[in-house]
Amino acid sequence: MRIGVVAGEASGDALGANLIRAVRAHYPQAVFEGVAGPHMMALGAQSLFPMEALSVRGYWEVLRSLPHLLFIRRQLTQYFLSNPPDLFVGIDAPDFNLTLEKNLKLAGIPTVQMVAPTVWAWRANRLPKIREAVTELLTTFPFEKAIFERAGIPVTDIGHPLAQQLAAPISQTGARQRLQLGRAAPVIALLPGSRMSELEFHAQLFVETAGILKRYFNDAIFLVPLINAQTRAVFESAVRRSGRDSNIKILHGQAHDVLAAADAALVASGTATLEAALLKCPMVATYRLSAFTAWIVRRRKTSQFVALPNIILDRAVVPEMIQEDATPEILAAKMAEVVTNPVLRSAMLEAFAEVQRMLYQDSEACILAGIERALSHGR
Repeated sequence: MRIGVVAGEASGDALGANLIRAVRAHYPQAVFEGVAGPHMMALGAQSLFPMEALSVRGYWEVLRSLPHLLFIRRQLTQYFLSNPPDLFVGIDAPDFNLTLEKNLKLAGIPTVQMVAPTVWAWRANRLPKIREAVTELLTTFPFEKAIFERAGIPVTDIGHPLAQQLAAPISQTGARQRLQLGRAAPVIALLPGSRMSELEFHAQLFVETAGILKRYFNDAIFLVPLINAQTRAVFESAVRRSGRDSNIKILHGQAHDVLAAADAALVASGTATLEAALLKCPMVATYRLSAFTAWIVRRRKTSQFVALPNIILDRAVVPEMIQEDATPEILAAKMAEVVTNPVLRSAMLEAFAEVQRMLYQDSEACILAGIERALSHGR
C-alpha cells in the first residue's frame, strides 16, 4: 500500500507518526511519502519537501510565503496525479491540504483529512469545501463529530492521540533528573511555538517575560524546548539581545519532560496548551500575530477562547493573554500568580483531568477504522 501524506507542523508530525503506526499494524509494508517531519521520517516516511516550508501561521505571514507554498502544492498535486497513491492523508494544515485533497479526490483517489478544520471557532463557510475535498474526516475533539455529520461529511472520531500517549503520568522528580535540574525551584517552561513565524513574535516576548519573572523568583530556571536548529537560533539571538542572565536553558525537543518537570508554563496557544494540560502543568496561554492578521481573526472568529483546554471544556480555565495583553509585565504577573496560588493551581489540575477523560480513546484503532472506511470508497 502506498499512502500520500502532508503534515504542516510539529503537532501534525506527531499525529502522522501515530497514523503510520496504526496503518502498519494492519499493512506492515505500507509506504508513506509527501511532506513529513522528523517523527514520521524516523518511521520511514519520505519527505519530498521540508515540513518547515509549510509551517506558517497568520494572513500576512502566509502572504509573504504564498508563492513558495503554491509552488509546493502544485508540485505535490502533479506528483500524486502522475503516481496515484492508494490513499492520501492531509494532517491538519487545512488551508494547504483541502485544495490538494479536492484535486486528488476528483481524480478518484480516496482522501482523508486528519484533524478537522476549526469551523466551530471560525470560518464555518468552509463546510462545503470540506465536503467536496474529503472522503473521510478524522476528528480529534468530542464536540466536532455532530457538526460535520450535520453537514453531510463522513466522520470518524479518533479521540486525541495525545490523550492516549500521555495517559500514564510522567513523574516530576524523574523528569527533573533526566533534565539534570537537581532541586532547583521554581522550574518554568517556556514554549514559544514551533513555527519560525511564531518565534518572530514570541522569542523576545518570552525572554523579556523571563527577565521580569527573575524578580519574582530569583532562583527560577527557565526551560525552552525547541524542535530544530532554526528556531533555537532565533531564540538564542533574543537571549543575547536581552543582555540578561535569566538562567534560560534551551533544549533540543524534550517538551514532554520539560512540561512534566515544570511548576508552570508559558505556552504559545496551539497543541502545546493541550500537551501541558495532559501533563498536568499549570499554564498561561499567549499569542501574538501581526496587526493585520489579528484584525482579520477578530472579525471572523466565533469561539471566545483560544487555548485548547478552554475550548474543550467551554469555560475559562487557562488564563489567556493575547495580542495587546501579551506584554512581558502582564505575562510575568500572571505567571507568578499561577506559580504561587494553590487555589488556582488546584482548579487547573482538576480541569486538566477532565480534559484527559473527554479526549481519551484507543486512537490508533480508531485511525485504522477511518482509513479502512476511506479505502472502501476507492475499491
